[in-house]
This record gives sequence, structure tokens and C-alpha cells, in this order.
Amino acid sequence: MRIYRPGQIRPSEITDREVWLKRRQLIKAGMAVGAGLMLGGANSLASAVYSGPGRNPRIVPLKETDYGEDLEPTRYKSITTYNNFYELGYGKRAPAENADVLKTSPWSIEVSGECARPGGMDIEDVLKLDQEERIYRFRCVEAWAMVVPWVGLPLGKFLRRFEPTSKAKYVEFKTLYDPERLPGQARKVLDWPYREGLRIDEAMHPLAFLATGLYGEVLPGQNGAPLRLVIPWKYGFKSIKSIVSIRFTEKQPRNTWNRIAGDEYGFYANVNPKVSHPRW
Repeated sequence: MRIYRPGQIRPSEITDREVWLKRRQLIKAGMAVGAGLMLGGANSLASAVYSGPGRNPRIVPLKETDYGEDLEPTRYKSITTYNNFYELGYGKRAPAENADVLKTSPWSIEVSGECARPGGMDIEDVLKLDQEERIYRFRCVEAWAMVVPWVGLPLGKFLRRFEPTSKAKYVEFKTLYDPERLPGQARKVLDWPYREGLRIDEAMHPLAFLATGLYGEVLPGQNGAPLRLVIPWKYGFKSIKSIVSIRFTEKQPRNTWNRIAGDEYGFYANVNPKVSHPRW
């Protein structure tokens, strides 16, 4: 057996993480189905299954989509070690280094405002939604030109459960405020908690979704666990992380970066390669 030293292995010789994982995908899915039947029904399938020490839990089942299927996914390590998440640190590497302090259990999401059925929902109940097609897999371009194979559920499908009224013109989102679990909030760099918003029609768009994982695994803390927004056609700051509050509003909400620098960070923030940033 030939043993390579670090630096001797060419990147082209390294098996892609996703390809490597697929060799056990059928076995794991079969085990999960068997466990679900033994435990008493389809609801058991909403739980993730662990794939070994030091690994994030795997999510089953997955329903593939064709969104971005022609794009090559960014490597898992890059996606999970180069992040913008000020709540966990201000350098690009800091969120991954500090992610272990973000405890995501228990966790609940409160939905309120202009809707007929306001109320709270535990994160486990979010994962149990629509057993047959609750989890989708997307390949979407994210900040820093990364292509991320997200796992999630359509935002519109989730929001319709709360029956927004005709007054619901916008949707406001808030991140958890807890300096113990998100130590970056101890510094007044931003007006905490982080806030974002969408028009109601944007929120109902089929490509707008709530991410619960990536690369087939439960969402890491540095990427916004346990629930984050992903809006592929907008700049990354719109994809708010670690969501605990969703509110239907009649008036346009003020999002965090728009409050701080409205001339640079507009509310809509649609990606337009023909329009340069004011400072760059």
C-alpha cells in the first residue's frame, strides 16, 4: 500500500464528497425506513439519522430537483469554513470556529401578524411537514460565488399553513437573540437581532425556501442552523440565519443592513451583474 504525504495528492485524484457519500445512501435510507416502520409510522422518518462519529446527522429522505443541476457544487469544506455570520464571529473563519456554542435544541419558530392561524412551531415539527415531499435538494449560487447543494422545504408551502390574509404584503424574519448561544451579539456591531424581509410574492416563489441542511446533512451552525432563508436571486445578506420569528406585515419591514447603510443595501437586493456596488 502506498502512503501519500500531505501535498502529494492532487485535487483531481480526490473523490468528491457527494460521490463518496452515495455509496451508502441506499443502505442508510433503507435503515431509516425500517426504523420508521418499527417505531410506528411515517412521522419517524422526519428524524435525521447519524452517519458516524464527528459527522452531522444525515437527512432522509431526499427528493432531488433539477434546479442548478448543471452547476458543479462547491466543496463541503469551503461551504462550511468560509462564512458570513456576525453572530458567531466577524472573520470569515470565525463562525466555523465558534459554531459549537450555538445550541439548536430546543428551538421553535413563532409566526404572527396578518394571518388567520398564527402560532408557534417546534423545529422538529417543521421537519415533519409533508412527509412525501417535505425535503428538497437544491443547487443554488450563494454568496462568494459558491454553489451550495441545499436541503430544505419551499418557503411558500410553509407560510400557507398560517393562512396569510389580504393585508399580508410582506414577510419579516428575525434571527435568535441570545449572546450566550450567539456570542457575536455581545458586541454592538449591528442592531440585534438581525432582521430581513421579502414581498409576499417573493416569499411564495418556488425557488424561495427554508434550508434545514446542506450536502444531505443537517445544517451546520456556521451556516445558520437549524433554519435559514435562502433566496437564490438575491444577495447573500437577504438569506437570514437561525430564524426564530416570521411575521406577516402590511408595510415594508426595515431590514438590518438597510437600516445601517440604505444607500448600499436596498430592501429588494436582487442580483444584477450590470450594476456595480457603490464603493467597488
